[in-house]
Amino acid sequence: MSTVRIWRPERYDQDLICVSGSTHELQYLTIKTTGHIILLMARTNVRQKIVDAGLKVLIEKGFNGSGVQDITAAAGVPKGSFYNHFESKEALGAEVVDRYGRDNPRRAALADTSVPALQRLRAHFERLNEAYTGARFGRGCLLGNFSAELADQSQLIRERLADLYLSWSTDIATVIAAAQADGSISTKTPAADLAAFLLDAYEGALLRARVEKSGRAFDRFMTVAFTQILV
Repeated sequence: MSTVRIWRPERYDQDLICVSGSTHELQYLTIKTTGHIILLMARTNVRQKIVDAGLKVLIEKGFNGSGVQDITAAAGVPKGSFYNHFESKEALGAEVVDRYGRDNPRRAALADTSVPALQRLRAHFERLNEAYTGARFGRGCLLGNFSAELADQSQLIRERLADLYLSWSTDIATVIAAAQADGSISTKTPAADLAAFLLDAYEGALLRARVEKSGRAFDRFMTVAFTQILV
């Protein structure tokens, strides 16, 4: 076993550092090694902080309305640390889309089979309505915002958005299929088509709600979807 003293140069900005197991005349931290590669995790994960801040800033300001400086300032990290993790703001944008889809609580709520399927579906959209109304219609859905802003600007982000549309539609379709199986939703239209329509209609309602600063578009969506489209 050998001793390694890890020097953490400022340019790494608390990133993950790899060193081999031999004696080094470095500074700050002394650890024991066995000759294998060591991964030293910093007190805070800078990459995660940048992604968290990026999600918040990009929703609030839009992709083209925000810069790397805005994101790193919100993350509380030096601007130079951004490029230790991402080649470009576009690369961060793509990861933010992935994170938005993967970590969204909608997935667990829609998959909760202890709740009747139609009730789950209605509650899903009601929670979205409450969130956007609570924000005074000041921010939209990242999916809709980026679709309008970046579909013709970034192929990388467009592809990630397409994946997110598909995964969200699939989650909704699974619930609709369960509701069709128990008779609470009509089987006249395939579950996948109903799911895609609901998602498309909801994104449109959200855009109008933001323009009007009113929940009327949400009310129309809920009334038509649950008393006309799904019956």
